[in-house]
Amino acid sequence: MHPVPWRAYALLAASTSLVGSYVGLSKLLVAAFPIFLLAGLRFGFAAVLMLPWLRKPEHEAPLDRRSRGLLFLESFLGNFLFSVCMLFGLRQSSAVVAGVILAGIPAAVALLSRVFLKERLSRRVLAGIACAVGGIALVATGKQGGAQTTPAGALLLISAVFCEACYVVIGKRLTADLAPKRISALINLWGLVLVSPLAIWQGLSFDFGAPHVLDWVLLGYYSAVASIVTVWLWMAGLERLPAAKAGVFMVFLPISTALIGLLLGEQLSALQALAYGLALLGVMLATWPAPSSRR
Repeated sequence: MHPVPWRAYALLAASTSLVGSYVGLSKLLVAAFPIFLLAGLRFGFAAVLMLPWLRKPEHEAPLDRRSRGLLFLESFLGNFLFSVCMLFGLRQSSAVVAGVILAGIPAAVALLSRVFLKERLSRRVLAGIACAVGGIALVATGKQGGAQTTPAGALLLISAVFCEACYVVIGKRLTADLAPKRISALINLWGLVLVSPLAIWQGLSFDFGAPHVLDWVLLGYYSAVASIVTVWLWMAGLERLPAAKAGVFMVFLPISTALIGLLLGEQLSALQALAYGLALLGVMLATWPAPSSRR
């Protein structure tokens, strides 16, 4: 009998809920900053804050070639491409509909973890994934949800789904060798390197006096949460769970995104509410303790 990893569950739920909050708020930021400049400022602010995390712990082995490659892919897919696809996709989508599309992340994680990590998927985890996919299908067939997102916006958000799934699977490999804080700092540093040329290009013609004080405050929140808090929470929780089960917690991302969308004045249809209810049911199915665990 194994104890229920409640701490890991809490860390993962907190991480994805915070991600969903800044996905919704990103709609305000992309109206104030060019997308690549926004990403560069995010990674730059976070890099300064995470300088102490770059130091190698004494018990940790030096980075080998495989670990360096995985860190690059983790940042390129999970930070750089995910941010680009998500931010450009949000410009052509409502936050509520974007959140429902992003609910497909658990299914994508399960597929990739089965292929690359050879993880076995229990019936409960599969049922939880099916609930998330069912929620997407409900909204996809609804006229209200589909009309708010352009085909290009939907394609970009679907690309973001698979980028985030790669982030989960690669992160599971990395947590076997590296501490969560160091992973967070290293992949953020790679993100800064990747986006800097494009950020500098947009920054040269940008009026830095144009954004309001609130825009800069939101940028600070976005930088700290997106690059530091959520990554550490996720890696710390991922250490103790299979990638497929951890991926189910991605459903908190679209739920918190939808809540932010509602605060920004968007509407939530009954069909969309049912979709989020299915997503929460999926989490319960995948994580509810088995009888032997409760005993």
